[in-house]
Amino acid sequence: MTSIPVNRSSSLDPDGADAVMALARHAQELDGVAPFNEASRTALRDPGDAEHLHLGVLEDGGLVGHLLATRDADGWQGELVVEPHHRRRGVGTALVGEYVLAAGADPVRVWAHGDLPGAAQLARHHGLEPVRTLLKLARPTDGPVSRPEEPAGTTTRTYVPGQDEQALLAVNARAFAHHPEQGRMDDRDLAQRTGSSWFDPAGLFLVEDAADGRLLGFHWTKVEDGVGEVYVVGIDTGAQGRGLGTYLTAVGLHHLTTELGLPRVDLYVEGDNAPALAVYRGQGFVESSRDVLYRR
Repeated sequence: MTSIPVNRSSSLDPDGADAVMALARHAQELDGVAPFNEASRTALRDPGDAEHLHLGVLEDGGLVGHLLATRDADGWQGELVVEPHHRRRGVGTALVGEYVLAAGADPVRVWAHGDLPGAAQLARHHGLEPVRTLLKLARPTDGPVSRPEEPAGTTTRTYVPGQDEQALLAVNARAFAHHPEQGRMDDRDLAQRTGSSWFDPAGLFLVEDAADGRLLGFHWTKVEDGVGEVYVVGIDTGAQGRGLGTYLTAVGLHHLTTELGLPRVDLYVEGDNAPALAVYRGQGFVESSRDVLYRR
């Protein structure tokens, strides 16, 4: 047990969620990396039906550390943030220690965004081992990117709300069947994303079979805070190996850089996804940071 008291709860009220997000923004300003991913930020506002664990450390009435974990089929997966000026005082150790205690016999995982030295040291202290690496790649826009010609036998258009949801979900499920997060996207998740302030159907590109209109793949771009993102590129299993991933990536880059004139485009890719890394590096992306998932 630790001498630093940790508050444990299964949910937060709006004021509590605001406090966590304020702490996360402050940490991001100093670290240059966000401590919570999109799924966790969404869960703070709309927890849905998932089981959550909130662990917090208060000092003088203010929040100085928070760990948010969500239970899934593989146990618990969490992320944490510690106020920069309260680090190396045992706050992170107290949070992870309470996390392991609360999980009991269930496996626990925790993300280290940016894989900062303090996070890696904290993971080792609690016997957690790295099991997954997520790379963040960036591409500065050095001039306009031309839009490539459509592959033979295909047509390309943009997403139509109220029409394309089920086809998109079906292709996404098959394309990311083994992906621990993206492959689980359902109607609710899709509605949350398309209902976000950043969503633009003109930036979600669909490639279809010209003969029967069947969806073959998609490239979902994202623009937030003036930065473009290759948000999701998904190719149906039966359409892989035809160069559609390369084509769709270029279509999205043309939209982000030439049509919108954005100065930088980012993306996230699994560190062991060699085919995707080859495509992205061939289009000028280089590694800018990495996130590591630790497990016990």
